[in-house]
Amino acid sequence: MNLQLDLIKDKVEFFEAINVKELEKKINEQIVNNQALLLSVHSVSHNVHSTPDGRTIYTAVVHFKAL
Repeated sequence: MNLQLDLIKDKVEFFEAINVKELEKKINEQIVNNQALLLSVHSVSHNVHSTPDGRTIYTAVVHFKAL
């Protein structure tokens, strides 16, 4: 039996929340999780969207790269 493991070199994750604090909490949790995979934050992009019914949604895209 031949077992071969490959390292993850790049990973992009998308986040969505109803407020900035919740969005930040989700991102920080995933940063800790990805550190176990030897990934660090390369870039972050964020936006604020308004829905037709007036709700505000905060979104972010985080690009992780190998250390």
